[in-house]
Amino acid sequence: MRARLLPLLIVLMAGVLLALGFPLGASVAAQHQQTVVIDRIDDTARFASLAQFVTARSSGSRVSTTDERRETLQQELSRYHQVYGIRAGVFYRDDGAMANAPASWELPDRGDVRDAFQEALLSRPGHDPDQVWPWQDGRLVVASPVIRDGDVLAVVVTDSPTEQMRAKTLRGWLFIAAGEAAAMLVAVGAALRLTGWVLRPVRILDATTHDIATGRLTSRVASSGGPPELRRLAGSFNEMADHVETVLEQQRAFVADASHQLRNPLAALLLRIELLALELPEGNAEVASVRTEGKRLAQVLDDLLDLALAEHAEANLRLVDVGALTAERAEAWRPLAEDKGVRLRQRTPALTAWADPIALSSVLDAVIDNALKFSPPGAEVAVTVAAAGARSRIEVCDAGPGLTDEELGRVGDRFWRSAQHQNVKGSGLGLSISRALLAPGGGTIAYARREPAGLRVTVSVPRAREE
Repeated sequence: MRARLLPLLIVLMAGVLLALGFPLGASVAAQHQQTVVIDRIDDTARFASLAQFVTARSSGSRVSTTDERRETLQQELSRYHQVYGIRAGVFYRDDGAMANAPASWELPDRGDVRDAFQEALLSRPGHDPDQVWPWQDGRLVVASPVIRDGDVLAVVVTDSPTEQMRAKTLRGWLFIAAGEAAAMLVAVGAALRLTGWVLRPVRILDATTHDIATGRLTSRVASSGGPPELRRLAGSFNEMADHVETVLEQQRAFVADASHQLRNPLAALLLRIELLALELPEGNAEVASVRTEGKRLAQVLDDLLDLALAEHAEANLRLVDVGALTAERAEAWRPLAEDKGVRLRQRTPALTAWADPIALSSVLDAVIDNALKFSPPGAEVAVTVAAAGARSRIEVCDAGPGLTDEELGRVGDRFWRSAQHQNVKGSGLGLSISRALLAPGGGTIAYARREPAGLRVTVSVPRAREE
């Protein structure tokens, strides 16, 4: 969940920073250009004031003042060009130059300089040139009219290079980018803390849910930290877990008590059946049927009691040599396999795992018994032990009739037995008991078809202790 939430927050924060950064960058560029434009306006105004004393109009003809004033204007323009590298000139209405620097600079026929000159002739100085961006190799043109007695006599034009202005703009953008990068790092750190604070209760809730699902019913959520809504959810979850645990305890107690209380009357009933059988002819079919059903009922009660105890008992986990334990249980069942004419093959190398040895022994007994029960004479039952990553696996494969896909989905359910195995002795609780015995220690039991025929039962236990 954090992997999905964190990128979303980062994208949103990046979008906000970019939405602020672009207008700020444009504002910085406009500010630098405006500063340059204001300087050029001041310069052109100063040159225009000098040019007023150089040129005057009288009866429609051009009248020149002293050469000293023209020379002064020319010197000012030349010094201005040498110091700042800005082309500047004062041009009459007919495009003739009153003074210019450099001397070779003339008004072009078209372009920004011509447009600014034409605007100034109309007494509308072009003080708002187009924005020059750092990636453009443009120039900045500012023109101001020279006005005497209300008439525009000439125009002062400055054509400025923009390298320094663009460099300042670029430095400003780099500063903004550095600030946004720092803000992004701070925002990412804040997002990490925020998502951790929000999702920590969710992770604890998920872990506790997994613990309860795997049989650790005493697990609870520590309702501290996180938003108030998640703390309330943790409290509600704990109340639900308490209620579920209470209901399950009541159910287990009922099953255990009922099984225990029914065993004595059933034992008395079976004893009376045996006494009654002494009064009847030997081999009476009805008595034999009643005796068989009574023993089957006793087995069911014993299995119910074992199931209740298995679901209630705490696992006594320790480091166990799974290979040695499996070999021991396989050898214990070998006499029965030989009586049935079934070959019992085992491959049990030394392999350790964390498990309850008593519970694991009971599970192996149930699985091997089930394999021998359904294997025909002459068949083979293979018991193998192997490592599978962080877990140890024990596989028991038989050559019996096997199960269909639908039956594989139900195997291990309480009291469930395949329709083709109804005449085989058993209560349908053995594999359910095995699953209950494995759950507290993190063990699992799985079922699959064995080709060409038979069933493969896999018992898996962790090789390292699970917290």
